[in-house]
Amino acid sequence: MNEYLYEVAKRLVAFDTVSAKSDRNAMEYIAAELAPRGFKTAIQPIELFGVSQANLVAWIGPPRTDGLIISGHIDVVPFDGQPGWEREPLKLEPAGDKIYGRGTTDMKGFIAQCIDASRTLDPSRLKRPLVFVFTASEEVGCLGAKSVAPALKQILGETPVPRLAWIGEPTSWQVSLAHKSIVSFGITVRGIGGHSGAPGRGVNAIAVMARVIETIGRYQQELAARRPAEYAKIFPDAPHDVLNLGTVHGGIALNMIAEECTLRVSYRSLPNADPLDVYNEIQRRLLALDGHDYAGREHRAKIELAVLNVVPPLDSPHGTALEATLFDVTGAKSAGGVLYATDGGWFTGSGITSLICGPGDLEQAHQPNEHIRRDAFERGPAMIHKVVDRLCASSS
Repeated sequence: MNEYLYEVAKRLVAFDTVSAKSDRNAMEYIAAELAPRGFKTAIQPIELFGVSQANLVAWIGPPRTDGLIISGHIDVVPFDGQPGWEREPLKLEPAGDKIYGRGTTDMKGFIAQCIDASRTLDPSRLKRPLVFVFTASEEVGCLGAKSVAPALKQILGETPVPRLAWIGEPTSWQVSLAHKSIVSFGITVRGIGGHSGAPGRGVNAIAVMARVIETIGRYQQELAARRPAEYAKIFPDAPHDVLNLGTVHGGIALNMIAEECTLRVSYRSLPNADPLDVYNEIQRRLLALDGHDYAGREHRAKIELAVLNVVPPLDSPHGTALEATLFDVTGAKSAGGVLYATDGGWFTGSGITSLICGPGDLEQAHQPNEHIRRDAFERGPAMIHKVVDRLCASSS
């Protein structure tokens, strides 16, 4: 057993890096492991939602073009209050052919593999740079990558930013090159309050929100009917834009006309479209909506929309050197799409082509008793070595 690999994973899992908490200690630990091996390291501090977070960039090798970025996020989703946990979430626990702990699959297990692979890396063999980019707050909108991607050129200085990135999100070692964009937005209906005994004197915001939801639902059906053939294989489960009504809140008391109602919506659109196209169409339809409620025609409610977050899509081309290398190392034969978003969308805006391939199983991500398969975990460092040798050390 590779004791160092397990020790690193143990340390990483023990850091409570739920997105609402600071990841700074975890990033400093990783930097301290990499620096003695010849890596230059830079911690990029950022503040998100009032919490001190950090991205980490670590690089090694000559300042030449090409090379490779290997990337992962250090934050994890919450576990407090999540039913079904039978183990301590922040304790790495091998058991049989599984290794348990929050983040083992998504995606501290992959980061531990990267750190272990760096331990036996021979810097003198590198002909092109290897760059690790470990990000904050991916789980709440890829916000760390949004900050670090445009800053890479400045952070790396004389070292050119590699044009290829390997993102180790959970794919069971399959290769993916695309994902949809994500847009979240809020809708607020502002009515006129009053006593429920005289509903016609006010405007019930909940009632008007019902019309809003019906309008969005009909548009959702239209979106599901559009299935461009070019994405049938990449997104076989949903080769179209998908939309979700997330949360709704309204009213204060049973005997009061609801003065306000709020709805939070998110959608994922195909990579070939502007991420805001769906939002703009929903806004157009809602602005034309009848703002009366069912109890009277004297007053209208106001309907307000606001974008909350946008995560860009990923639509990388086939045929890159990274794709060929991952096929060779993993045994995968084709590259498809994933249902989740990644930091790769922001990397694209900085001229970086990203592929997604990691040891975790997607069905374990965000789940109680999250675990990674022991064999997928233990063979990861050797696979990383092979990819780095091909793209950073080979003469070809």
